[in-house]
Amino acid sequence: MNLSYWEIQTWLSNVDYTIIGSGIVGLNCALQLKKRFPKAKIVILEKGILPQGASTKNAGFACFGSLSEIIDDLKQHSEAEVLELIRKRINGLKILREILGDKTINYQNLGGYELFLQSDDTLYNSCLNTKDKINQLLYPIFNTGVFSFKTNNFGFKNIKSDYSFNPFEGQIDTGKMMDALLNKVQSLGVKILNNTAIEAFSEDTSTVKIKTKHFEFSTQKLFIATNGFAKQLKISEVKPARAQVLITKPIENLHVKGTFHLDEGYYYFRNIDHRILLGGGRHLDFRTEETTAFGETRIIQNKLEELLKTTILPNIAFEIDHRWSGIMGVGKQKKAIVKQISNHVFCGVRLGGMGVAIGSLVGRELADLVE
Repeated sequence: MNLSYWEIQTWLSNVDYTIIGSGIVGLNCALQLKKRFPKAKIVILEKGILPQGASTKNAGFACFGSLSEIIDDLKQHSEAEVLELIRKRINGLKILREILGDKTINYQNLGGYELFLQSDDTLYNSCLNTKDKINQLLYPIFNTGVFSFKTNNFGFKNIKSDYSFNPFEGQIDTGKMMDALLNKVQSLGVKILNNTAIEAFSEDTSTVKIKTKHFEFSTQKLFIATNGFAKQLKISEVKPARAQVLITKPIENLHVKGTFHLDEGYYYFRNIDHRILLGGGRHLDFRTEETTAFGETRIIQNKLEELLKTTILPNIAFEIDHRWSGIMGVGKQKKAIVKQISNHVFCGVRLGGMGVAIGSLVGRELADLVE
């Protein structure tokens, strides 16, 4: 495509900073760069019509980790590392709420619950017996006990009679969050070019040359904030992980309120607009779900519907309204990768399914890599 003089001069000349990805990380990176360098020219390249990886696809959980997840993390990380992971999630959520305001993102502190399958004695007993140790570990952050066990009063079936409860977790409206972030960034003069996939980039002594499917241009610095698609840009420590989701039509007198995890967090659900949003099931077919292709599969969607019928909404009629999927970025370690790759290229990726919690913080940290 041949660009006009005006297009080149206005959008693609004298670019100081270019960000790949207009999701939570990319937008917060832009905000921080504008705060530090108000006169800088910043361009964001987004391959989708919307910031579609996971930022507009997630379930809207303002969470920092279920009891079983933290116990599992301690098998792979030291206590200090786990504490730092949780501290970053808490700080990231705080930044998000401060930037946009609770009313704007419809933040609701309804608490977080972890349900245990009736058949899973091992996981249930592990959580019950380790609860006090985890509460002690988290005390420096919360100054009180975080996890307790409560009796099932939502009418769920085929689960243990008690579930884990955490009063510090909440939920947000993902669409309102991203709309507000986009508006805030664009109001500062940051240019967002949608439907612009990057094909390659190369670096010389002073700039980075970028080739997209439409045009080529140069930038002083390049920031990669594509998370689930990072491997396509040769960041090998990140693997894509597709998450499938569905949502019901409105249900009269819906009694379920809060955010819920089930089966070691492989399933998660919440209330929103008198509906149940339910996602997960990646563990049913890990190989197929390690993909950057959006889509739904019968094996996972059928299981999600089965869970609605047998466990979450037993004896309650419901209809499915929408189905979708998002692409996360995961890896062997839970810690996000925020680093300088070369002289003029930086990345903030591998959010491990915690994008809502840590995306704002990672975006800031990414921008702060530039001196």
